[in-house]
Amino acid sequence: MSSRSRRAVLNLRDVRPIWAIPPDAADAIVAAFPADWEVTIVAAAVDGRGDGSGVTKEAMLAARGSEVYLGFGLPRELFIAMTASGGARLRWAHTGTAGVGSLLYPELRSSDIILTNSAGIHAPAIAETALAMMLHFARGLDHAVRSQARGEWQPGPFEASRTVARELAGATLGLLGLGGIGSELARRAHALGMTVTAVRRTDAPGPPGVRVLHGDGGFDTLLHQSDYLVVTVPGTAQTRSMIGAAELARMKPDAVIVNVARGEIIDEDALVAALRGNRLRGAALDVFRNEPLPRSSPLWSLPNVLITPHVSATTARFWERETELIVDNVARYLEDRPLRNVVDKTHGY
Repeated sequence: MSSRSRRAVLNLRDVRPIWAIPPDAADAIVAAFPADWEVTIVAAAVDGRGDGSGVTKEAMLAARGSEVYLGFGLPRELFIAMTASGGARLRWAHTGTAGVGSLLYPELRSSDIILTNSAGIHAPAIAETALAMMLHFARGLDHAVRSQARGEWQPGPFEASRTVARELAGATLGLLGLGGIGSELARRAHALGMTVTAVRRTDAPGPPGVRVLHGDGGFDTLLHQSDYLVVTVPGTAQTRSMIGAAELARMKPDAVIVNVARGEIIDEDALVAALRGNRLRGAALDVFRNEPLPRSSPLWSLPNVLITPHVSATTARFWERETELIVDNVARYLEDRPLRNVVDKTHGY
């Protein structure tokens, strides 16, 4: 290839087999670029957990002078190397992650580089995880799992309380955030007969069957009315510790809180206190303030907590949707049309 060729880099080989780009997906993305483009596939694996991290020597060499970068995150070291090198200027970077918090360092935030993410691509899997977590507590599976581990036949907990075995139909789902994940969950919950209420930052209308609230008053109503409160907002400075002791105290004593967003949104100490005091039916958590969750965390031993190790987005269908998004955006980029999933670098998502 000529040194003057327009260049793109695919740095999407993850250390985890289920997230590593399969050959057919890589071929489809490469084929989306015209023949006069030089497209390099980085073979060295990176860690795509969270917002993506890690820089390999192979990626550093391949990315210099590239106009398009497709990877899991965009570490600052790599960004500086790309933008400081000669040749074609970086114009578009795409991350295979939904979160972009660690990508918004000053140099990228102040640049005119277009950043796109994979928000919505993960939504179906995360929505189904959240639904499973709700059912876990709705049908008393927490009691059943503990009894099974002890080898005990224990119908007692189910028969002694009205709050152990309930139905989702007729219950109120509160969504803190109504983006891709919230919308996917709302559709499933509505089909099961739930009343769905949500708060969102914008004035955009919600999907059919969703009551959208706004402002502090809307948030307060959401806390008071939700039987199941699912956190799906992005992790930003504005959402950090959004749910603390005061907010948890305004929830129903038999409510369940589910967090599939970012750990820092909920004050874990306040949550532990509420759970220990049986001021909530339960909490289902896929994300935590510190990951991996330390063995010393009291969350591990609380009987009314369900823990998953930040795997709510895991699905064998990720690359099916991710490839479609990237291929479509390549076509849009080449035709100078607006890209999908452009990140607002000011708001952080």
